[in-house]
Amino acid sequence: MPSLSASSLRTLRRAGAAALLTASFCSTVWAQTPRETWHDSLATGYAALADDIATLDQAATTYCNAPSTDARGQLEAAWYEAFDSWQAVRFVDFGPIKQDNLSWQFQFWPDSKNTVARKANQWLGSEQPINIDQLRSDSVAVKGFPALEYLLFDPQAAKSQPLPQERACALLTGISGLLAQNTAQLQQQWQAFRPHYLATEQFQRTTVLAAMHGVETLRNKRLAAPMGLEGKPRRNPYLADAWRSEHSLPGIRASLIGLQHYFLPGLRELMADDQGTELTTRLDQQLTATIKRLESQEADMQQLLADDNGYRSLQLIFIEVDKLNQLLSGNIASELGIIRGFNSSDGD
Repeated sequence: MPSLSASSLRTLRRAGAAALLTASFCSTVWAQTPRETWHDSLATGYAALADDIATLDQAATTYCNAPSTDARGQLEAAWYEAFDSWQAVRFVDFGPIKQDNLSWQFQFWPDSKNTVARKANQWLGSEQPINIDQLRSDSVAVKGFPALEYLLFDPQAAKSQPLPQERACALLTGISGLLAQNTAQLQQQWQAFRPHYLATEQFQRTTVLAAMHGVETLRNKRLAAPMGLEGKPRRNPYLADAWRSEHSLPGIRASLIGLQHYFLPGLRELMADDQGTELTTRLDQQLTATIKRLESQEADMQQLLADDNGYRSLQLIFIEVDKLNQLLSGNIASELGIIRGFNSSDGD
């Protein structure tokens, strides 16, 4: 089979985003409360994450058993799609995802000390057996998407043990296998969490605050920090997540798609009066506008930060995201009587 070209890989990435955009949420049709809608929508998101990580795990095994250019392209495409599925549900910061630092096991970030690379290289340079049980007992920095990203995309990675050499493949498949187990556990625990979530009124506020916090993190940490607008006043692409794979902006797009599909339906039910309907319609329109602006970018964060024209493109993205933040954490929060200082993890 012919190898995947760069354009083919981009097509696969966009196909993953399009699949999220067109996802059917039939499970929410009969929902009677916002929390029922939110739970069922997020169950759909966790199921998609589990499927995509299972595909990633299989792609890692296939590549390591029979390395080829085509298998490598399929593996990288599977990483992009699974990473985007994680971004879509990443805003959920309560419930099962908080147990055992599970969210950090999916994505150790920010990583200002390059801990992911250091931990991966420790495993690659030692003689200790690599398996899921051994990895489970180690740092969260070597358990999730960033560690896989390091192995797959960092040109400095594993100089002594590059993929598909035996030890690098053992680490690759160990991490992907652990991710698959963690995702299956998360999916099951979210279903078991349903009665408590539906019975606890406080989770209505908690869910809205989770979305608010997700957008604030996106604006302040995922965009403003690498742009030099937060923290040190200089451009630094290494502060962005997914910089090694040049997937920072597509990851942000996936997060917004997740909010549009997994959060907005429940919010519409919560804000069903005339004023609330107007606000949720504006939120939907702003999400769509921001997603479209992100989709129009041909380059990722590193390239755009490298020159003033690219930086202006990032500024326009930042403005759109800031509008989202003002609408959600300002107008909508005010309409719901939610105080932004409330801890979004309270209630679990």
